[in-house]
Amino acid sequence: MAVPKRKTSKQRRNKRRASSYQLPKTTVVECPNCHESKLPHRICPKCGYYDGKEVISMED
Repeated sequence: MAVPKRKTSKQRRNKRRASSYQLPKTTVVECPNCHESKLPHRICPKCGYYDGKEVISMED
């Protein structure tokens, strides 16, 4: 049975564990109506459009 030759240092152990703690990157898409960035599957906060239709009217 394989046995480690040396003790794993705290730094090496923590570096290995840190990779699983990273938060995933948020997905951002471009609004086809006003070309501003928005979250996918949500109404555009700038123009109020979703799927090519005006869902909420935005006052200028």
